[in-house]
Amino acid sequence: MEACGAGQDTETILAITPKDNEAFYREVDEELRRDQLKTHWQRYGKLGIAGVVLLLAAIAGFFWWQNQKEMESAKRGADLISAFEDIAARNKAAATPKLDSLAKSDSPGYRAAALLTKADMAIEANDIAGAVASFKAVADGKDLAAPYRDLATVRMTALEFDKLPPRTVIDRLRPLAVAGNPWFGSAGEMSALAHLKLNQPKDAARLFAAMAKDQKVPESIRTRAGQMAGSLGVDQGQTAPAPAPAP
Repeated sequence: MEACGAGQDTETILAITPKDNEAFYREVDEELRRDQLKTHWQRYGKLGIAGVVLLLAAIAGFFWWQNQKEMESAKRGADLISAFEDIAARNKAAATPKLDSLAKSDSPGYRAAALLTKADMAIEANDIAGAVASFKAVADGKDLAAPYRDLATVRMTALEFDKLPPRTVIDRLRPLAVAGNPWFGSAGEMSALAHLKLNQPKDAARLFAAMAKDQKVPESIRTRAGQMAGSLGVDQGQTAPAPAPAP
């Protein structure tokens, strides 16, 4: 009977073992997962916190930098307006240090405005060398917008025209002395006069004729150009020659 009972107990145990095994395996698996999570947290948790802290610090730093840039821009704008007000009030002594500071700014627009204003002030003070230096700083500013650089190039050349070799005038103004360019009138007129100095009347006459024909050129320049073209024997219907490659 005992043997029979033992056999029955064994059969009973064998009958329930798979279910117990499944529960046991599940419990072991859950325990293993808890251990893995604990291990991962111990290994990577601190790094994750550090990463989050660094990310938040980077975001905060970006907003601080952006705010600083906006504050600096607002200050530069206020300084430029204040300098203009000083100039209007004939208080150039007060305007000069503000313009000097803006002329060194890392903001291209404010730097160009300050340098051009300094050049005008120098012209008014009959300081041609100072004006040329300010215009040259704008003309050579690779980070400045083309309209600023072109304006500075034309005005600098006009100030230096009588002292520059004619060929230098032609070469410097070559990109601007073409029909359709906003500075065609001023640049074309100086280029044509430089051609006359080099005894190249045909090139000068064709430029004059093209300027007289271009309705975008200021009327005063068109009138002078038409008269010059006629005096050189060139019909105003002719166009300017294509710019020759720079030597």
